[in-house]
Amino acid sequence: QVQLVESGGGLVQPGGSLRLSCAASGRTFSSLSMGWFRQAPGKEREFVAGISRSGGVIDYRIFVKGRFTISRHNAKNTVYLQMNSLEPEDTAVYYCAASETLGPVRNRPEYDYWGQGTQVTVSS
Repeated sequence: QVQLVESGGGLVQPGGSLRLSCAASGRTFSSLSMGWFRQAPGKEREFVAGISRSGGVIDYRIFVKGRFTISRHNAKNTVYLQMNSLEPEDTAVYYCAASETLGPVRNRPEYDYWGQGTQVTVSS
């Protein structure tokens, strides 16, 4: 069983930055591809970014490309999401997820483990 714990969310003004972290335990981290999803009120959970097991392949949804950066540090069992130029539309609960596939993958059913989420609010 894999446990995922997100941190780093909070309230930020438009144009600001946040860095989310997700610490994994219970499994060899480098055997998992990782992803970040988000869910805004009244909307479905959607894929934001994903990274392969080694970190060599990365995928982004078009609406975050150029603003968000996903990375991982396998020795620290942690995946990150650096979010810059934040917009009110980025307000959501952000979830970290782990997949046993090579990754990165966009489909929710391909993820086997999920964190509890961290709230990101972008507002002036």
